Amino acid sequence: TGLAELKRLGRTLKRRAADILAFFTRPGTSNGPTEAINGRLEYLRGSALGFRNLTHYIARCLLESGGFRPVLHSQLR
Repeated sequence: TGLAELKRLGRTLKRRAADILAFFTRPGTSNGPTEAINGRLEYLRGSALGFRNLTHYIARCLLESGGFRPVLHSQLR
């Protein structure tokens, strides 16, 4: 019924009040950078169907998203 949906909306608004208020107190913030990384990882997931090793897939995701800094052997530097 409509009343149940309205109650659910009220509970959701109460639970997410801090997030809603933060939207208005911090203008100009965006989740764009996060969505950009998610898009790159989705593309990688589509091109990584041949990975047999989950560790290699995770390393590739970190490398693509800029969170992977491999430690090079001292002779390779």
